[in-house]
Amino acid sequence: MSGPLIPDTEIRDLILECGGSEALKCYQCGMCTSLCPWYQVEGVYYPVNRFSTAVRLGDVLNTEDKDEIAREVTEMYRCVGCEACLALCPRGLSTPLLLRAIRRILVENQSIPAPLKSAIAQLTSAGNPLAGDPEERHAWAGDAGLAAFEPGMELAWFTCCTVDYDPRCQAVGRATLDLLHRAGMTFGAFGAAQQCCGEAIRRAGAEAVFQSLAKANAKLLARAAGATVLVNSPHCLTGFRRDYPELGLGVNAVHATQLFDRLIAEGRLRPTKELGKKVTYHDPCTLGRQNGIYDEPRRVLASIPGLELVEIEDFNRENAVCCGGGGGGIWLEWPKGERLADVRVRQAAATGAEILAVACPYCMQMFEDSVKTMDLDLKVLDVAELLAGSL
Repeated sequence: MSGPLIPDTEIRDLILECGGSEALKCYQCGMCTSLCPWYQVEGVYYPVNRFSTAVRLGDVLNTEDKDEIAREVTEMYRCVGCEACLALCPRGLSTPLLLRAIRRILVENQSIPAPLKSAIAQLTSAGNPLAGDPEERHAWAGDAGLAAFEPGMELAWFTCCTVDYDPRCQAVGRATLDLLHRAGMTFGAFGAAQQCCGEAIRRAGAEAVFQSLAKANAKLLARAAGATVLVNSPHCLTGFRRDYPELGLGVNAVHATQLFDRLIAEGRLRPTKELGKKVTYHDPCTLGRQNGIYDEPRRVLASIPGLELVEIEDFNRENAVCCGGGGGGIWLEWPKGERLADVRVRQAAATGAEILAVACPYCMQMFEDSVKTMDLDLKVLDVAELLAGSL
């Protein structure tokens, strides 16, 4: 029998100082565990309420056993920040915020998964997690007319790093560019000076890296004070709405689906081509639960002739299952059988849909990997791609 727990009050107090006071709200009702998406992955036991107890008892990384530390670090990074756990919490406790505080300590001590170390290094050296050349940030646009932002333009387009550097997601950028031109918008992008928004790496615990990225972007965004900042990534939207105000920077940001919805309502975009396909839409955690944007993407899809929109029964809108890419999950290596994206694409395929529509580049990457490995007859397309194809 093991001896009594000896609390490590030093690490407990350090976690609280780093923003872990969320742990003090918890009274262990366990409601959060049933809502966590890991609850749907067979073979994974992940009661998220235990983290609050562990912090309060000073039982976080309270061991010298290397294997035990490695196991605990893995569990600390299993949370993908989807915030489903907040829905029924009677105290409003945010486990992602609590884990962000613990992860800050792990990052400072280099006790993090190797892929995250690589992402941090690339963000530090290149300003993006894909190690892309800053001078090539908008190279995907070619000669299609992506100008540099100038004050007086309607839109300042803050393109996601994934859209700029991932070959598949670059198609989303080209579709968005086409739609903006067709609508007659005046817009420009920030070019080589733009850095990653930093939302995901902050949730992964790299606070200093986030601060550096955000301060660099703040100088660019200050020039766009009179314009609407357009984003394709809900992670950028969440960063601008939640994180950047802490730096004293207010950003009038909108997601692409919000803009498309408005442009269709104004008659500046008119879908006319028949699609003739059954489509189901996945609500990204960062767009839906974290920003309350559910209807706009659906209205855009519903405006496309011949598109039959079907819902994923029981798991849509605020109950949607996370793709697994948030909170740094996009950079981690998930073992076979432990991919939230697999759960989600199975749910999408069960609707009989031919197309899984997404509105987040992280979701696109995660779902396309799952569709390929699971050999499903399901196409993953961004809402922008579907809309552009209908004009």
